[in-house]
Order: sequence, then C-alpha cells, then structure tokens
Amino acid sequence: MPSRVFMSSGDLVADRRFDYGRDLQLRGDLEAAADLFRQAIEVAPGFASAWFALGDISEKQGDRDGAIAAFQRAKAANSSDSLGAGLRLMRLNGDPLAAMPSGYVTALYDQYAPKFEASLVGELGYRGPALLLKAVLETCAAQGKSAAFHRGIDLGCGTGLAARAFAAHTDEFIGIDLSPGMIQQARATGLYRELEVADAAAGLTHRPDASADLILAADMMIYLHDLAPLIDEAARVLKPGGLFAFTAETHGGEGVILGTGLRYAQSEAHLRELLSGAGLVVDHLDHGSIRNEREMPVPSLVMVASKS
Repeated sequence: MPSRVFMSSGDLVADRRFDYGRDLQLRGDLEAAADLFRQAIEVAPGFASAWFALGDISEKQGDRDGAIAAFQRAKAANSSDSLGAGLRLMRLNGDPLAAMPSGYVTALYDQYAPKFEASLVGELGYRGPALLLKAVLETCAAQGKSAAFHRGIDLGCGTGLAARAFAAHTDEFIGIDLSPGMIQQARATGLYRELEVADAAAGLTHRPDASADLILAADMMIYLHDLAPLIDEAARVLKPGGLFAFTAETHGGEGVILGTGLRYAQSEAHLRELLSGAGLVVDHLDHGSIRNEREMPVPSLVMVASKS
C-alpha cells in the first residue's frame, strides 16, 4: 500500500535528519533511526512526521507506552491527522472503532495517485475489479439476464480500474472518490460521464432514488468501520433488480476489526446482516484474496447483492 505521507518540518536540518533516519529504518537499523528522529524533533519539536516515525519504531520494539506518547504528539502536531496517528492509537489503546480521518485517506491517495496502478497491480497483485466482473457475470447468468447495465456508480473509483473492467457492460459511469488526485487520474481515462470528489456515502446521498442499475465498491470498504450508511444509500439508489457488487477484507471473528495494516475488516455474518437490513439479497459470495501483502494473500470477500 502507499508509503507514509511525509510532512516537512519547515526546517532543512530537521528534514535532513529525518531523511537519514528513514533510510536507516528501511535498512533495519531501528536504534540509529530512532536517534536521528529524536535529533530532528529537538530541532523542530512540532515535527509530526518524526514523532510518527518514532512511534512506529517504539511499537516495533515493544515499547507500548513510548509508542502511545509519540503518536499522541504526532496527532497533536497535525490537526487533520493525515498521518493516521489516531488509528495507531486506536489499536494500541483498544479504543472503540471510529471513522478514519478524511484527511488521512485523502492525503494517502493523493500522494499515491501517480503510481497507484503500478504499485497496486504490479507489486501487490491487485485483482479486485477482475473478481468483481467475474462475480457479476456469474450472478447475471444464474438469474438468466443479460450482464448489460445502463448506469453504474463506481464508489472509491480511484484511477478507474473497475470502470475499465466493466466498460463493455455499462453504458455510463459516475465515479466518486475522496481523493482529488485519484479523480484527476480517473478523468484522464475518459470512462466516466461524471466524477465527484466526495466520501462514498455522502456522494450517494444526492443521487435520485432508483437511478442506477449497478453500484461497484472495489477495495474501498477497508476505510469504513460503519458500512450501514453506505449500504443503505446504495440500496436506495439502486433500481429494482439492480446489483451492488463489492469487495471487503474479512476475518474469522465477529463484527469489524482494525487490522495491522490500518484497514477495516468485516466478518461475513456482519456484512450479510447489513445487506439484509437494507433490503438487499446476497446473490453471490466468493472467499478469496483481492491482493497480497508482505507476499501473502489478504483474506477477502467478493459479494454481489440485488435489490428486489
């Protein structure tokens, strides 16, 4: 996934020490890296990136209290929490799950946009859109209807990978993404009739009832701990018989968890309950993996639900 967002301290000396520290950290010399991060903080006490990096090393070294203190300083120094320090604190403290800061997701993917496809597809073997297309085609075949859609809505559209996969089956696409950088990449594809910078659920709220016959959400639910508003809006916007096809990271327990990769994973039972509550019927379910992480497949679900 994307590398950590860097926020300059505004001081050249502090930034250089941070850069040297990051090099040492990547080489595995955590003690020397931590020392350089501390030196950077001495020069620039409000250096959020250095505090965050120090918290990361402290956690890896088993110093929970040190990690918590460093992440607290990183969060205090960065009001939008674009580094995601609050998420690290959520895991360390065992706090109740909460929404990811929009500033964190936006900054992460604005930075990631130019190299998104090369990294996600080339390096991590991302296959979400292909698996979604396969699931939708199988669902349509089982229902005895054509896999042809007039209007699709691509939630968390990114650079347009899902729209590309479904282009031959969909007359027009609306793309919604929180990252302006991703929207810029999606616009360059020419695959979308309309593009909007917005949170997925918020982007659906002003769409008319029964105005789409396909809604896709490829690898975007990982940033939402509470999927109920999104699923309810998707059900409202779908036409009768329309399909909601999505991928989600999953786990073997109950409910929702925040994984070590700072992404939310949903249990199958939890997703089924949310879909049923919104009046959607699960037509197709695959257990598998939509990408790899640390050379291991990430447990995932591919689901297709329909509106009766």
